[in-house]
Amino acid sequence: MFKKILIIGKGSGSLNHLKALKKINIKAQIKHVSSRNFTKIFGKNYSKLLELNPDYFIICSPSTQHVKFIELIEKNFQNKIILVEKPLFNKEEKKFKFLKNKYFVGYNLRHHPALKYVKKYIKNKKIYFINNNCSTYLPNWRKKKYQKTVSAQERLGGGVKLELSHELDYLIWIFGNFKILYSFNKKVSNLDIDCDDLLCMNGITNNNTLINLTVNFFSRISRRELFIEGKNFSIFVDLENNKVELRELRKKKIISFKNFKIEKTYILENKEILNNNYKNNCTFKEAINLQNTINKIKTSV
Repeated sequence: MFKKILIIGKGSGSLNHLKALKKINIKAQIKHVSSRNFTKIFGKNYSKLLELNPDYFIICSPSTQHVKFIELIEKNFQNKIILVEKPLFNKEEKKFKFLKNKYFVGYNLRHHPALKYVKKYIKNKKIYFINNNCSTYLPNWRKKKYQKTVSAQERLGGGVKLELSHELDYLIWIFGNFKILYSFNKKVSNLDIDCDDLLCMNGITNNNTLINLTVNFFSRISRRELFIEGKNFSIFVDLENNKVELRELRKKKIISFKNFKIEKTYILENKEILNNNYKNNCTFKEAINLQNTINKIKTSV
């Protein structure tokens, strides 16, 4: 059991993890610091960090700073557990040949019961087509001005391709790797941001299943949906309303997770780490594989 936990970053992601740890009621010292004031708090030679000696690090800084914190941990610690908020990197990843610590990346939607149900159901089934849609409105995401959030600023790793890479992650997690056939990634709306707000992509899995993906920041009608068409079945997953509709021949089945809230995914994500049981969490290797896919999506001029 961990005795000391360090959360780096003061944004909404870090608060989600802090709330999750409190609900788990873990008996550990939790230190929560801003990434901006990290050096000021721990000193230029990080002597106070070495003295703290955390068992578990949660990195929730902007993705542009992830490499810096990983390098710092690798230089000074070993056999620690680190959870890095998604995405792992904001661009071409740094090559880490050997890691002295164990890393996971915060793709918490893997813990959504609807997606876990689908992953189990489609195993060994023939799938013809996958349609994935995530439509959201960035100004509704945060209480403060959306223009000042990480999501709205390219220099901090913002943009729809990185911020909504959950969809890309769970597509690979459920259906396996895919090849990108076409992609369009660009800022097209009048949102006051300097990064991409639309991604449209077509791909094909290693099992020759076609994928259509659309994600955006500018839709006032919020939707997070997954359609799967397969041999003798159709599935509709509504992640906004926590339900799955399954049709097999003439049979119809609704699987509802009425009492599930997205906050639970952070609890489950941290519980896996605390219990040394990593069934669903995204590993460092998986995150690098996902990063390679993200890097193949070129932002349109």
